[in-house]
Amino acid sequence: MYDLGDILYSVVMSTMAVSEAREKLSDAVKAAQAEPVFLERYGRPAAVLVSPERYEELMDAIEDAEDVAAFDAAMAEDGANIPWEQVKADLGWT
Repeated sequence: MYDLGDILYSVVMSTMAVSEAREKLSDAVKAAQAEPVFLERYGRPAAVLVSPERYEELMDAIEDAEDVAAFDAAMAEDGANIPWEQVKADLGWT
């Protein structure tokens, strides 16, 4: 499972003004293959360029985090518990 914190904070990143990125788009895309490129407008973050591989890693990490949250919520629900032996029998594992 991915650790979203590691994925988000263990990367080196560069910054580029939107106007510069517009003039040097191929350079910005090339840089994004190695590290996230933060695009700034008027000195404030406006967008981030990342490689398709990095994007997939981030999406997988978000999905994993959502799965864990859903599991935790299900485990916190009130109600009768089903014994493990019964679950295995219901699944035909015994």
